Amino acid sequence: MKHIHAGKVRDLYEDGDSLILVASDRVSVYDVVLPTPIPDKGALLTQLSNWWFRYLSDVPNHVLSATDVPAEFAGRAVRVKPLKMVQVECIARGYLSGSGLKEYQRTGSVSGVTLPPGLREGDKLPVPIFTPTTKASQGHDEPITFTDVVRQEGREAAERLRELTLAIYTRGAAYAAERGVIIADTKVEFGWDGDVLTLGDEVLTSDSSRYWPAAHWSPGRPQPSFDKQFVRDWATSTGWDKEPPGPEIPADIVAATRAKYAEAYALITGEEWSQLH
Repeated sequence: MKHIHAGKVRDLYEDGDSLILVASDRVSVYDVVLPTPIPDKGALLTQLSNWWFRYLSDVPNHVLSATDVPAEFAGRAVRVKPLKMVQVECIARGYLSGSGLKEYQRTGSVSGVTLPPGLREGDKLPVPIFTPTTKASQGHDEPITFTDVVRQEGREAAERLRELTLAIYTRGAAYAAERGVIIADTKVEFGWDGDVLTLGDEVLTSDSSRYWPAAHWSPGRPQPSFDKQFVRDWATSTGWDKEPPGPEIPADIVAATRAKYAEAYALITGEEWSQLH
């Protein structure tokens, strides 16, 4: 087995004709990996993603096996098909938050999609929108428009990327709403398995999505969350300039972050993480 790539949070190994995708306990905010790991994070996200892959089983995905992985990676790794990855971060937004909010406040639009005037932070959008970004190996991803995706990938592929991204978000958000969770937005990645556009990486996790408790949703302010926004907010409060190196995370913030990941897992899957592990 050969280590071929280290991402901000995941490591990739070549194993015969397939790949082993391993989620670490590292946490990345503002594209910087913080020096303090979050215990169980890799396993929590892997198992939540696997649950969503099963839920969305009619969407082609890269998972070959969630169990046929080396013992040292058990629970936090999946065996996957090699894909020719599309160099676009595919983002769907149903609510206004994060970088989308900042762009809207500046321009009245997000990734070229014009939105109604007067929207506030946390507002639900009239319909979910596709707001792609670049896929930077270093530094920050930058917003691009659907036209940019057409130019890069061709119209047919761009339309399929948008269609799949919005379908995954819409279906996931509808299910989560029944469990008391608002999925405000999500990021998905696709690659080509031959000529089939295939879902890769992770799907609808609380790292790749904003998870808000529906009972506490109140537009016009930042929303409480079940995701790594909690760590982002803490990191920002330290006065950190969002450039490497990131600050060490105190023990109480580590524990609270792990608890939020575990709560998100339990709400979506109906299984308590503490009872399984």
